[in-house]
Formats: sequence, structure tokens, C-alpha cells
Amino acid sequence: MSTTSEPGDSSGPGDDRAEPDLSAVIGERRQLINLAYRLLGSLAEAEDAVQETYARWYAMSRPKREAVESPGAWLTTVASRVCLDLLGSARARRERYVGAWIPEPLPDRTEWFSGRTPDGGADPADRVTLDESVNMAFLVVLESMTPAERVAFILHDVFRYPFAEIAEIVGRTPAACRQLASSARRRMRAASPAQEASATGQAGQAGRTGRTGQAGLVREFKEAWEAKDIEALVDLLDPDATMIADGGGMVGTVLRPVEGGARIAQYLIHIADKAPGLTLLERTVNGRPGLVAQHAGVTATVAAFQLAGDRITHIWAIRNPEKLRTWSEHPEPLGG
Repeated sequence: MSTTSEPGDSSGPGDDRAEPDLSAVIGERRQLINLAYRLLGSLAEAEDAVQETYARWYAMSRPKREAVESPGAWLTTVASRVCLDLLGSARARRERYVGAWIPEPLPDRTEWFSGRTPDGGADPADRVTLDESVNMAFLVVLESMTPAERVAFILHDVFRYPFAEIAEIVGRTPAACRQLASSARRRMRAASPAQEASATGQAGQAGRTGRTGQAGLVREFKEAWEAKDIEALVDLLDPDATMIADGGGMVGTVLRPVEGGARIAQYLIHIADKAPGLTLLERTVNGRPGLVAQHAGVTATVAAFQLAGDRITHIWAIRNPEKLRTWSEHPEPLGG
């Protein structure tokens, strides 16, 4: 199915349906942003995709808009097709990306700095619902999927769309879409041991350090880093832990993964020595406890974590300034 032809683009004679209510059409924006962010892993690209979707809606004549039985379904279909096209081109762009590409991190609702309304409040339409389908580990696994797998999986398993409707979006049969989603699930299951430990919010038994969940473990990690206690850092990290940093070629950072708990601890101490005055803040990153590093009041790094048992197995450090805009538009940190 061509992504340039849109559903509901025809109207029959004698169709007397009224123009869809503007507020109802605009009210779909939050759902579309939620969908597009999960599909693309980038809030900026999600906003562009949703803007393109609305541009196509208003490019239709009024009679054609009136002929659309469900504007919400039409908008979701078009947004999904736009994202499918973007995912295809994104692979080529990310091959040219400097260093590792990590999905854009999102703050908690109370720390959302973009999308401000004139009275200073946050526009609910610009918020992404922070649930398990946006935790960083989940999004990273999505990056390993083909565009079609990703779209079929997100639409069916996250947004509960039937395969018959997904088939119309991706231009394949319902059976093929079912297979795509099944393949995507296998990729998720391959990463499931650490995913499941992280998803439960439990860090296993109390253990020798008395950890009781990701928040406590991240707090211990923060305190050890601030104290430059390399032994404590090594103790908190899985021996086979991996740290991946994303600077996008715009700021200095390691271009390859740092592998091994001891090497990661040494690297973190090196960073602390090179950047005196670095302030570490406990923040919610994609719905999970994480850390934000600020220098002179400016957010320099947002770190997301994955756990297995009572150890940290993965650290994703996002330093690309273009991915930190929702963390950097407020001069003072919010929260405790």
C-alpha cells in the first residue's frame, strides 16, 4: 500500500456528514505523539511526524474530511505510515551518526520543560505517557527491529490495534503482520532476563548492601560516584556491565561501549576528575530512576539504567544536546 494515499480520501454524493469537530481532531495529538515517540525513539522526530500528519489532514478538501468516518483512526493510520517511512530513512542516517545512537530520554511529567502554555503550565498534549513501553531498555530493543516489525509490534502489543487494521497501515496481510509482531516479541524475550528484573522495580533480595529497588541502587551509584569510591562503584556494577554514550559528535564522549564493571568505574572516576563541580541529580528517566549531570546549572548528561538482580548491567548516557532540550529549558532543577 502506498504511503502517499490516505484513508478516507473519497466522499460519495449525498454525503451530508458535518466537518469533524476541530477540538476532537486536535485532541488526538497526545495519542499521536505517544505513538510516534515509541515508533521513532525521538521526541523531535515524533513532533515532526505528527505535524506532517495534521498537514495531510488539512490538505484535504472539506468534503473529503467530512467523509472520514473516524478522524482518530485516519490520523493514527497516516501517522503510522509517516513513521514507517521515517524509520526506513533513519537507518541510513544512523549509519552516518557519530558514535552510538540512543533514543531521546524523557523526564517525568513534573519535570517536563517543553510544551509550556502561555500561563507557564505544561501542555498535556505534548506529554508522553511514561509506562513500561518507553523505558530505555525497551526502546533500545526496539532499535534492533526492522521498521515493519517495530510498527506491527507497537501498534498491536502496546496500542492494541487488531492485525487487520495494522495490515492496512503497513501494506501487508494480517497473517504477515502477526508474524512481524511475533518476531518482535522474540527479540524482546531474548533481552527478557534483565528486562524483567528491571520491569518489576525490584532489585532482588536485600543482599549484602541492603538494596531495595532501582531507586535505591541508583542513589548508591550516585553517592559512590560523588565520593570517587571506585570500589563501591565496582561493587554496584555487574562484572559484564556495559556503558554506552551518545554525544552525536557534538560533545566529547566515548564513541564505543565501555565494557566491564571495573572499566566503567575507572571511566566514571576519570570523568569526575576532569569535570569538577559536576552536580548529580536523581531524576526519573523514561519512567525509571536515573541520573542527570549538570555543570554550571546546565544539563550535560542524562543517564538511564538497567538492572539484573542487585547490580547495574547497562548504563545509557545521553550527551547529545539536541536530545536534552526537554531537560535544559529550565534554569533550576525541579524535585528533590
